[in-house]
Amino acid sequence: MTDTEKERIINKQRAFFKTGATLPVGYRIRALKKLARAIRKYEPEIQAALRMDLGKSGMEAYICEVGLALSEISYMLRHIGRYAAIRRVPTPITNFHAISRIMPCPYGNVLIMSPWNYPFLLSMAPLINALAAGNTIVLKPSAYSQATSAVMARMIRETFKSEYVTVFTGGRDENRFLLKQKFDYIFFTGSQAVGREVLRHAAENLTPVTLELGGKCPCIVDSTAKLKLAARRIVFAKFMNCGQTCVSPDYILCDELVKDDFLVYVKKEIIRQFGRHPLENRDYGKIINKKHYDRICSLIESDKVVHGGKRDAESLRIEPTVMDNVNWDDPVMSQEIFGPIMPVITYKNLQDAIDMVEDHAKPLALYIFSTDKGNIKKVTEKCRYGGGCINDAVVHLATSEMPFGGVGESGMGAYHGKRGFYTFTHEKSILDKKNWIDMPMRYQPYTKLNEKLLRLFLR
Repeated sequence: MTDTEKERIINKQRAFFKTGATLPVGYRIRALKKLARAIRKYEPEIQAALRMDLGKSGMEAYICEVGLALSEISYMLRHIGRYAAIRRVPTPITNFHAISRIMPCPYGNVLIMSPWNYPFLLSMAPLINALAAGNTIVLKPSAYSQATSAVMARMIRETFKSEYVTVFTGGRDENRFLLKQKFDYIFFTGSQAVGREVLRHAAENLTPVTLELGGKCPCIVDSTAKLKLAARRIVFAKFMNCGQTCVSPDYILCDELVKDDFLVYVKKEIIRQFGRHPLENRDYGKIINKKHYDRICSLIESDKVVHGGKRDAESLRIEPTVMDNVNWDDPVMSQEIFGPIMPVITYKNLQDAIDMVEDHAKPLALYIFSTDKGNIKKVTEKCRYGGGCINDAVVHLATSEMPFGGVGESGMGAYHGKRGFYTFTHEKSILDKKNWIDMPMRYQPYTKLNEKLLRLFLR
């Protein structure tokens, strides 16, 4: 598709939005139901594409991508009527007699740029929120997850007219072209480096943005944790999608008193969940491409590996790998891992762990495993992070009732559920003033009586 053809589609979307067709709640509900039917129809193709791109099993594809997308649609269908309704709010006496209302309005023509690690879910979730809010949408999925992007493009083309929703596939040239266009809102999920570029281009047009980025998400295991259960949940969260999850526990901060016992349970859990030969496990994923495979391999220091470490360049698979005696000068701590490596760092007291978290960039997620309410309170209050779990990991993002997003270097803005609807919505404030009375005190000439009355009302 040429740039001229793309511009024509974007202009058609702007024109379609101006007709007001997307504003009625009934129109949005029908669109969400059409999308749900399309996802169910294309589910076999989606699962096959996810296996091709990332080696995901059918179960993992449904739990982590297809199922969550359908759940978000169901949530929106239950709540959209209330979210889209005009709300009346109190009016101060200074505006007597008037009625104050807040009118939720869609931004207009929005751009959604999604990543490769959860290529279906992280495209569909913001798309669902944007549809519910009444926008027209350009969706730009990642070029790395080619199979999934191709399926989504076919599905959307079959489901919606291009002036309503369209998918542009391609790589950096398409990204550069889209970022030069004037959209009413940009929603980006991806790396911090690309996020900065998105924000820079958006600033040129003063376009509002949501940035869902990442970072090194810490996982604290204190001396009171239920170690066996903690190991089971951490192993699941860390090595799901072969570690290519933005909220994956990037590294473990473990109390030195329980570190050895914790590692014993971790090794047992890896074997229990993935087998003694994970590279032969068909349900264990793969790295997205050779570039990322080589990068992750370069982070593995063999003298610090206490479990795993094997890899297969042909299949782009790396065993669940645990590294002990890690410090902040090691290569594995210099960047977000985004792969199946679990570095373990010990601490002597909890404040040391908190200081380590706070001395580095604010993470997208933080997890603490503990049965000490004081320790839990201290960590959740003192550490700054996007969101997280107590005695679990990753699963907080599956709750539509809670906003999901980062803070500082890990992102800005949030979505899911109600917050997702309002992310793509401008709340328009409207004061409806009545004509039967007019308060004269605001007009000149000002008198001492007027001043007294104004001071009385504005206290």
